[in-house]
Amino acid sequence: MSPTLFVLQLLNGLQLGVLLFLMAAGLTLVFGIMSFVNLAHGSMYMMGAFFAASLYNYTGSFILAAVLLVPAMIALGLAVEWIALRKLYQRDHLDQVLATFGLILFFNELARMIWGASPYYMEVPEFLTGAVNLFGIRYPKFRLLIIGSGLLVALGCYVLIHRTRIGMLIRAGASNRTMVGALGINIVLLNSMVFALGAVLAGMAGLLAGPIMSVQAGMGEPVLILTMVVIVIGGIGSIRGAFYAALIVGVVDTLGRTLLPSVLRTMFERSTADIAGPALASMMIYLLMAFVLAIKPQGLFPVHNT
Repeated sequence: MSPTLFVLQLLNGLQLGVLLFLMAAGLTLVFGIMSFVNLAHGSMYMMGAFFAASLYNYTGSFILAAVLLVPAMIALGLAVEWIALRKLYQRDHLDQVLATFGLILFFNELARMIWGASPYYMEVPEFLTGAVNLFGIRYPKFRLLIIGSGLLVALGCYVLIHRTRIGMLIRAGASNRTMVGALGINIVLLNSMVFALGAVLAGMAGLLAGPIMSVQAGMGEPVLILTMVVIVIGGIGSIRGAFYAALIVGVVDTLGRTLLPSVLRTMFERSTADIAGPALASMMIYLLMAFVLAIKPQGLFPVHNT
């Protein structure tokens, strides 16, 4: 592989990583901090992509679509939390899994009813078409926007969780919900805010993924699986861990799919390598997760409650 192609694939891995972080950050807040197993988080990503594509196709403005998407995802997140999930916070994890799995089926069918079974397309905005020159390597502008957006969200999540009063309350609620409630904090409202924030982050991931992937019903489940892997590798409840693990998973997955078939061709017959390469490449992140769990069962960057 040429150095140019390697750098391009490395950047593609970073772009996938920041998309996974947008998903993982929201799921970490809900799953790790609220101790709520939300399998419907992938549906928030799917609905965000459909909302963004519809708003963009209707308004013709990518920026306006992004602005309007935020209140739309807040409303959707609060509605789902209030109607379906609020009574499940104190229930067993199995109940939460079953309920949110039902929401996956509901949102998939809702998407098919509204937007149809065929993919719904969202074009890359005109001002983000083309490529920029990075040290002699041309890279698409829109993919650079995804990388930059993910880094800004990572910084914003760090400031929110570690440098604001709301973040302090979220961390305290994760440690001892009963004590936080006894101190006069509205823990129900706090949970709603966290869930709405998670929905917004998932929706923004859908917005950024829409122009480079087909927007269609069921698109949330494959991303949800990768997001779960990211959270397990990084450490449940750790925003910092979600960020680093998302980048690691994105780079390993992208480079593995590119490099492994080429490496196997030097060792085996081409037909064998072409069959085994993609299969092994798709397993690499799960092997990575198993390796991490074997040496650090709490993840690479676990939360240390003090």
